[in-house]
Amino acid sequence: MKRTDQIRIAILDMYDGHTNEGMRCIRAIIRRFFEHEGVAGDFQLFDVRGKNEVPGLDFDIYISTGGPGSPLLAGHPWEENYYRFIDRLFEYNQRAVRKKYMFLICHSFQMVTQHLGLAEITKRKSTSFGVMPVHRVGAGHQEALFYGLPEPFYAVDSRDYQVIRPNRTHLRAFGAKILCLEKIRPHIPLERAIMAIRFSDEVFGTQFHPEADAEGMLHYFQQEEKRQIVIEHHGEAKYFEMIDRLDDPDKIMLTEAVILPGFLAKAAEQLLACPV
Repeated sequence: MKRTDQIRIAILDMYDGHTNEGMRCIRAIIRRFFEHEGVAGDFQLFDVRGKNEVPGLDFDIYISTGGPGSPLLAGHPWEENYYRFIDRLFEYNQRAVRKKYMFLICHSFQMVTQHLGLAEITKRKSTSFGVMPVHRVGAGHQEALFYGLPEPFYAVDSRDYQVIRPNRTHLRAFGAKILCLEKIRPHIPLERAIMAIRFSDEVFGTQFHPEADAEGMLHYFQQEEKRQIVIEHHGEAKYFEMIDRLDDPDKIMLTEAVILPGFLAKAAEQLLACPV
């Protein structure tokens, strides 16, 4: 049934002006969501790092993107504004009947996890890049946003930093739950990074890129320039492994179709059931 309520979505652009595929994918998912769910609405872009733009609390759903560089505090003016917004959103949800919903991706996930003191952020010894298996742990086995995905499921991973060493005391006090970890590496004696956290009923975050569009990324990385960059930095074997996994309907295509669309649908269902 066609619903006429307006759902307003804010995209917090953390790419700092760098060329990326993520923004195209997020826009496409939102447009499909409005069309397929029969929901009326719109979305607005905020250039957080480039123009120090942060939305107010007059939107219903917020998607904070991935981005390049270090998630560690560097004293930029936009950092204070971004964290102030995050605090306001959590505070608002503690007292409001009609909640605000937020999805945090990669760079944003790292920043918010660090800000809330839920875990530590460290630089990896080498970049994690490619289509990687993600393993559920604990509450992840009951997480509704993962329904329909295999165990493990596959996702695009692209990061120089990692979320590790969870603070169990802060997690319990905040009510946050770790949902999954990076691939199992029995030959490497290092802690596995946290790949997703449910911060609250309304706020969800992933270290990986659930928005990644397999078809678009396949086209992107088959360009000779991009192909050579990947091979130069990660090797030919990694390149062909990634291409093979991008072309598999049970991997990236499935993850893209399930997680972020599911988050938007569940958020809209709650919002439309609750009076303004």
